[in-house]
Amino acid sequence: MEEAAKKIMAKIIVLGAGVMGSAFAQLLADTGNEVCLVGTFLDQDIIDSLLADGTHPGLKVRLPENVRAFSNPELENIMDEHVRLIVFGVNSAGVDWAVARIGPFLKASVPILMLTKGLAVQNQSIVILPEVVEQGLSVYGLNRVPLAAVGGPCIAGELAARRQSSVVLASQDTGLLEVLLSLVDAPYYHARGSTDLVGIEVCAALKNFYTLAVGFAAGQLDSKGPAPNGAFMHNLAAGLFTQAIAEMRYFVQLLGGQNRSVSGLAGAGDLYVTCQAGRNGRMGKLLGSGLLYRQAKSEHMPKDTIEGAELALIIGSTLKQLTEGGKIDKDAVPLALRIVEAICDNQPLKIPWDLFYR
Repeated sequence: MEEAAKKIMAKIIVLGAGVMGSAFAQLLADTGNEVCLVGTFLDQDIIDSLLADGTHPGLKVRLPENVRAFSNPELENIMDEHVRLIVFGVNSAGVDWAVARIGPFLKASVPILMLTKGLAVQNQSIVILPEVVEQGLSVYGLNRVPLAAVGGPCIAGELAARRQSSVVLASQDTGLLEVLLSLVDAPYYHARGSTDLVGIEVCAALKNFYTLAVGFAAGQLDSKGPAPNGAFMHNLAAGLFTQAIAEMRYFVQLLGGQNRSVSGLAGAGDLYVTCQAGRNGRMGKLLGSGLLYRQAKSEHMPKDTIEGAELALIIGSTLKQLTEGGKIDKDAVPLALRIVEAICDNQPLKIPWDLFYR
């Protein structure tokens, strides 16, 4: 890491002090950068802990000395001419807020790298979040801000522990990709570049959504009890995983991305790791046990953000309208429609086996 520090020294702002934003800040510090970790208005307890002794309460690690913590009101004081990169570490609901915070101070030449995952609806169409950022920045006269995103199987806690992680950095700007790959070139972080920003972003959002269905299998095991011979529900989980990949491929093609992203780190790789642990899998398990979404959320996960469920609530009605209008082939996304029904309409999650693998 000493060699990296000699090669690279850039001032980078990470906006959002949650677990992923902070773990990524540590990565950037490990490669020799000066990192300003700025909390949102919800992150003050985290910032206070970092200012006290450098420990992140969620990650349970001490961040490097070249990660400096700042409260949200201090952002404008550090947005100077030395900033070389802005990293969005907010959740999908915070993207508009993040754009509004940096818009008045951002220079058009400073790129934005998005850790944030999700999709949005604009003009009755489903779009990736970089398009939302691009449109939001135009209000401030910023029309050519370079944008990039990170995809792939990377759990924040493992990144913070400096476990080996493989990811994809995506941007349509190949020059920006080269710069970003150098900024994250740590021995434990294996990044590859891709110009398929659409495909990477669609996969990154939908893996949370489809994990709800794969997690359903574990809940079915709980609800039905063990088989006489001790058998599990791995066949069920694998069948749902396979259908999820097929539907992700359809959505990626529909929105203009590349198929190869679905079979790579951003698609199959990220879906796999998300199914192993986390909030989306827990919610899927609760749905598989027979609970309806609203009861499961209020009684078992009231304070948790379930990214896959949030995505269903954002795009659900539009997805239904587009399938009813023939703009999306309903036969290509039967599992997605059942997930939307379970989350948006608070119905039991039913698996339409007869419509799979076509």
